[in-house]
Amino acid sequence: MDQASQLRNIIKAQSAPRPLARVITVTSGKGGVGKSNIAINLAIQFRKVGQRVIILDADFGLANIEIMFGAIPKHNLSDLIYQNKNIREIITWGPMDVGFISGGSGIAGLSNLSREYLIYIIQNLAELDAIADVVIIDTGAGISPAVLEFLVASGEVILVTTPEPTSITDSYSLLKALLRHPRFQPNDTVIKMLANRVDQLSDGQTLFNKLNTVVSRYLKLPLTYLGAIPQDNELSQAVMQQMPVSLKSPNAKSVKAFEAIALSLMNIEESQTINKRGMAAFFSHIIRSR
Repeated sequence: MDQASQLRNIIKAQSAPRPLARVITVTSGKGGVGKSNIAINLAIQFRKVGQRVIILDADFGLANIEIMFGAIPKHNLSDLIYQNKNIREIITWGPMDVGFISGGSGIAGLSNLSREYLIYIIQNLAELDAIADVVIIDTGAGISPAVLEFLVASGEVILVTTPEPTSITDSYSLLKALLRHPRFQPNDTVIKMLANRVDQLSDGQTLFNKLNTVVSRYLKLPLTYLGAIPQDNELSQAVMQQMPVSLKSPNAKSVKAFEAIALSLMNIEESQTINKRGMAAFFSHIIRSR
């Protein structure tokens, strides 16, 4: 039996009636747009309504999540792959029991692993479906092959864009690269744009309209508007103190925006317009490409 067949059998075996985690991938066309901050604060907002949340920090080489949480992980995804750690051992628990997994260089090395190792990894990652209701993937920025693989595997993508002209251009370039990916299926992925660091919330809609105009005209790719996060000094201060603003300053204007966006995402789930794939399917999709 070949590797792909083995992986398909694992997913089938785990597709018996059981909860699947909702996988949300947060990405951006360029760095420095606040992507990791958004991932963390959305995770906090999901926790406030009783959702179990784990963040996978897939921004290799940059430890943004652990820095913002003020917590140093003992293990990362590489330890699952190379040190025989199980999935629960590599989860670090941060504020409000939000779990996070440091990616390390683990996923980059998947192509060199044997079938037995790949099956072991998939079986462990599938356990996240029992541990978490929501898994937030915080990707690197830009259009690297690793980022595109995550987006292709995702059923739900949040594209973070700021009013800077370079951010809009880079967001378009990311979507263009994604559309050209040989395994990307537009009907299988919902892409939502989130405007960050806007002066007024209404500016977010204006920013979306600019991006959506060119995306609709030249890429014919469906894009929806998720919401906006305003410029906020309290958020900046929270980052300096290595605390999520949702915990440090719960009445801040940025926190109110995070609450509204999390509520919108919850309403989308309740309306059953999303397709939960679970973590086994997510990573099997990535591994099959290698």
